[in-house]
Amino acid sequence: MTAPQSSLKLSGLKTACKSCSLHNLCLPLGMEIADIDRLDEIIKRRKPLQKGEYLFHSGDDFHAIYAVRSGTIKTYIESENGDEQITGVYLPGELLGLDAIHDEQHPCSAIALETTSLCEMPFHTLEDLSDKVPELRHQLFRIMSKELASDQSLLMLMAQKNAEERLATFLVNMSSRLNTRGFSATEFNLSMSRKDLGNYLGLTIETISRTFSRFQKEGLLTAQRKYIQILKLDELKELAGISPHCTSSASEWEPMAQK
Repeated sequence: MTAPQSSLKLSGLKTACKSCSLHNLCLPLGMEIADIDRLDEIIKRRKPLQKGEYLFHSGDDFHAIYAVRSGTIKTYIESENGDEQITGVYLPGELLGLDAIHDEQHPCSAIALETTSLCEMPFHTLEDLSDKVPELRHQLFRIMSKELASDQSLLMLMAQKNAEERLATFLVNMSSRLNTRGFSATEFNLSMSRKDLGNYLGLTIETISRTFSRFQKEGLLTAQRKYIQILKLDELKELAGISPHCTSSASEWEPMAQK
């Protein structure tokens, strides 16, 4: 089977928030049309980042938060000896930069894993607008609360799950997030390398490869490089400790972490 084109590369997106296909996943959720137009006026559409290009570096001054329109962004922190620890993977409709509000500096670096388009929202202008639009302020609080829940989920994943359970949880999470965005829940390309995936889940690349091989032998999925086809999603959910009857929203964990 030929692997499909990257399922995270959205084409034909219109510029206006109210026309965007990610409208119900981003800040405009719950807002009136007139207020969405006010939000749209402050948004800057950046030139797309190419694979390997940075959105910001750790220590950069904080000026804006960003919404992913298409593509994928990873965030990471770097230890004193230069080791990288991935802290988040962001898909279309997700926001970056919220963790920089307190210190007004980005605590991590953000880099594109593929060609990625973003909306830039100057924070102080967004803050002023949220004072005038309660629904916008509520949505900001909701997203921040979701970030806290994501941090807790990642801590539980690292502390309590073995390698198979960690990888199953990640794949079920990715399936749910893509399905919410209108993509296939069972066929997708992973923008992350096996090395990045192992780093993210606290596993070696050898363990990631062995676990993928085990899942294939058990008939749970097929994996051809970055192309994943899930054959038994319910069994993968059970392995991850998620009820097979959970809806996408109930099992969604997005983004998995943001430090």
